[in-house]
Amino acid sequence: MSAATLSLPEQIVQQAKTLPEGGVLSPKEFLHLGSRAAVDQAFSRLVKAGSLLRVARGSYTLPVASRFGTRAPAPQKVVESLAAASGETVVPHGAAAANALGLTQQVPIREAYLTTGRTRKLQLGRSEVIVKQAPRWMFVLGSQPAGAAIRALAWMGREHAKESLQKLHRSLPPSEWQALTSHRASLPSWMAEAIGREAVRG
Repeated sequence: MSAATLSLPEQIVQQAKTLPEGGVLSPKEFLHLGSRAAVDQAFSRLVKAGSLLRVARGSYTLPVASRFGTRAPAPQKVVESLAAASGETVVPHGAAAANALGLTQQVPIREAYLTTGRTRKLQLGRSEVIVKQAPRWMFVLGSQPAGAAIRALAWMGREHAKESLQKLHRSLPPSEWQALTSHRASLPSWMAEAIGREAVRG
């Protein structure tokens, strides 16, 4: 069946199916096929029918079909798609980084990410995901282990900096520890000072 013979909702779903899991659609992509009101109404009907999930204002994604029924896409995949579309940088929250790096046994109750863009909440089925604006220094080393270490230290706080850095010094690969120490000038004073002390301690 050619695109010309498909209804507007069918064309929206067809395009959604070409995207990888968590790929995000915007009504703006379909304005050449109808008025804004018609496009918005088509998206609204698809959400009510369960054919699409509305994850945030103007952002929709396709549920994932499995043998157990349908589920929302993995939050990280949706967050990455939104980041790619908006040109912002998004990384896991410091709480998740601290847990992954073994600085805490505490597991975050809900998924959260940090962004160079604006703060927003995403709805993925029954789960709510927070994408929170953070200062630029938290993104200095991106998603590499040394970058995760910076966000973990920020979440652990000044009072736990010394013990956290001792653990990181032992667990990070030497190249990542070197990256962390060499970028300390761009970090908050308390963190830069704590990193410098641990580096000198050897």
